[in-house]
Amino acid sequence: MSLLDSIKAAFKSSGGGRIDVEGRFSRQRTAVTGTMAHFFVAKDREHNDRMVGVKILDIEKMELFEGRFKGLGKPSEGEIALSMKHPNIVETYEVGVSAKGQPVIVMEYIAGPSMQNIVVQKQEEHVGGRRMALIRDMAEALKYVHLQNFIHRDICPRNFICLPGSTGVKLIDFGLTVPATAPFMAPGNRTGTPLYMSPEIIRRRSTDKRVDIFSFGITCYCLCSFAHPWQGEILNGRAALHHDTSAPVDLIERCPNIDPRLSRAIMNALNPQVEQRTTDMDQFLQAIRSVDKAFVD
Repeated sequence: MSLLDSIKAAFKSSGGGRIDVEGRFSRQRTAVTGTMAHFFVAKDREHNDRMVGVKILDIEKMELFEGRFKGLGKPSEGEIALSMKHPNIVETYEVGVSAKGQPVIVMEYIAGPSMQNIVVQKQEEHVGGRRMALIRDMAEALKYVHLQNFIHRDICPRNFICLPGSTGVKLIDFGLTVPATAPFMAPGNRTGTPLYMSPEIIRRRSTDKRVDIFSFGITCYCLCSFAHPWQGEILNGRAALHHDTSAPVDLIERCPNIDPRLSRAIMNALNPQVEQRTTDMDQFLQAIRSVDKAFVD
């Protein structure tokens, strides 16, 4: 069986089968094309027109990615997504294969804004007074992923979607997620979003769950300050080269009125030196346990 056939079989074996994308879904939103998939919002005619997100994976790009782990028994994105059951993680309803042989993931639709838009457009109205709740939600989502013994590998604002009114947040996208076991933590898997990528990844060193903690720290920093700790003009893959060659701007310098306990917790999470970085998400949550508000009056 070829790798392509294995990928299709993995999606079929995840409880799904053939999904009639064109006949079943009434598209409602402009489609978005990512690095490895095509996504759109639709009404699901088979389930009383409920709103869903439909992700159609690019089979060639997926095959290239999965080919890195050939013979290691890596679960597919669909299998991983279906296994994630947590209030702060988007629910995956179904996986299957389209008539064209493309892997399809049908998921919960969240009507709120992407944290990426909030950060880039500096939309204080969406997060003012709510940052601590959002940070805790993000931390709990990542803690759960790690407890399932996976590394998300693409923690960044783009992959957190806020609920309407920013009353909560959910983690999405397990396209780069791998098991937290030795074969998948070996040097060489250089995938992720450069601005949020840990030095271990960019330098092709061994990795562990702390690569997610580094990315999480930067995400929290951006949520608090609407700026990046290594803000610069380079936004492509070379941006990550600065993460261990120059010091980040201390969050308390950018936000003098931030609670010092929160600032320290975030800066510890994004420490470029992995040995000095926050060990796990429990440690982060404990560090902010008594913080009620992100900013002190």
